[in-house]
Amino acid sequence: MTSVVASLAGVVFKVLVKPGDTVEIGQEVVRLESMKMEIPMEAEVQGIVQEVIVKEGDFVNDGDPLVILVDA
Repeated sequence: MTSVVASLAGVVFKVLVKPGDTVEIGQEVVRLESMKMEIPMEAEVQGIVQEVIVKEGDFVNDGDPLVILVDA
């Protein structure tokens, strides 16, 4: 099990996956907005989305988990 974490503080602009989705390495799973810029958060491993922890509009800090992935 691994998680995709926020690389900076910001607001969740868009959640692009749901539980059960299969994701590839480098696939964008969440898009954050910070200082009027949109920043993609990408999966670093291949896996299946077990849980989406955040929802659109949530504020997150650097290092906060966004999505939990399990091995495919």
